[in-house]
Amino acid sequence: MLLKLPPKVKYILDILRRHGFEAYCVGGCVRDAVLAKTPADWDITTSARPEEVKACFRRTVDTGIRHGTVTVMLEEDSFEVTTYRIDGAYSDGRHPDSVSFTSKLSEDLKRRDFTINAMAYNEEDGLVDLYGGMKDLQKKVVRCVGEPDERFDEDALRVLRAVRFAAQLGFDIDPATRAAISHHAGDLDQVSAERIQTEVVKLLTSPHPEKWMDLYELGITAVILPEFDVCMKTPQNTPYHAYNVGEHIVKSVCQIPGEKVLRLTMLLHDIGKPQTRWTDSLGRDHFKGHAAVSADLADGILRRWRFDNDTRKRTVNLIRWHDLRPKPLPGDVRRCMYTVGPDRFEDFLAVQWADNMAKSRYKLEDHIERINAVYRVYQKIVEAEDCLRLKDLQISGRDLTHLGIKGREVGDILESALLAVLEEPKLNNRDLLLEYARQQHRKYQR
Repeated sequence: MLLKLPPKVKYILDILRRHGFEAYCVGGCVRDAVLAKTPADWDITTSARPEEVKACFRRTVDTGIRHGTVTVMLEEDSFEVTTYRIDGAYSDGRHPDSVSFTSKLSEDLKRRDFTINAMAYNEEDGLVDLYGGMKDLQKKVVRCVGEPDERFDEDALRVLRAVRFAAQLGFDIDPATRAAISHHAGDLDQVSAERIQTEVVKLLTSPHPEKWMDLYELGITAVILPEFDVCMKTPQNTPYHAYNVGEHIVKSVCQIPGEKVLRLTMLLHDIGKPQTRWTDSLGRDHFKGHAAVSADLADGILRRWRFDNDTRKRTVNLIRWHDLRPKPLPGDVRRCMYTVGPDRFEDFLAVQWADNMAKSRYKLEDHIERINAVYRVYQKIVEAEDCLRLKDLQISGRDLTHLGIKGREVGDILESALLAVLEEPKLNNRDLLLEYARQQHRKYQR
């Protein structure tokens, strides 16, 4: 098999081989190249010791020198070059307590997580596949190298990574590996939130986010998102729904574009439903106020997973307002745009569309038509450049101060003026708004 290597990767391999060392591309880059995908990174493994790698290249960085990794810099690009190694015991469930270097490629490949990530390649020797990675790629299977329990003992995050790879590649998980995942799922409580966050995002934004159900079935969500397990036990006895809350959540995730905030929003948009469910005398379920409860829970979950503030705030905002149902009338749409945020309104509509597509067929056409009609009104509002924010009003707080208006009254009058402008954009005129402010001020003084 001949794989196309980038020129700089070939250069590194050639330099190492010219100095008498073995060198191969290894891991995910080989897997992706075999699958005719463009690798995000090219990792290189070699028989050269770290100090020998450094001697071969002009610019290097000691990124993981203790574990045998040197980063080779070629112009603006960087490539990790790691010495063949044998890992010692993993007492912390993540890092080996000790690392010993070896001259054998086979020993290095043996320590890797999954067979599809345990292949090496260079142009002289071709594909080195000692553990059946090619066969598993053809069978579309994620399988541990060697004994699954040993691999998961070494790094508990691998139980989550297995499902993530299955989601990214559209693969199934080998039965023996799957059984070991169930056994080791509880070990994820040893793993940092940041590492879990990374895998969750990669899974959610993958082409197969429905694999989230594997996390539930394997006991992983019970550790990383127990709130979801409660949703899987919460029915929705209403004509608008065909699934329990958890099933609806996963189906909604599959209905929205694979952008991080949108997928996170769908994952958590109904996470508060179990807390708000009540059943009337006719046996019909209701979830009044679930959007606000879900938003608050989502905020806590995203903090727990150590998400950045921007991602957290954008996601929570969409969840908080996801149940708003504006009519396709200009005033209604402008008010909704102001509430949600004009720059997030298209995301808001995408969330509503995905939410409805994951429900029953009952009145579905009506709901989708309303969303489409609202979108058409939204487009006209954007084209007209209507005022939608306080900063776009033709008066400011300074103008009100000049009228003798002070304190909290300034903000209240500006907010009231904006609401009036949202209903009738023509009112966004300086003279009209100043007169409006005077009238409101007189009302305050009564």
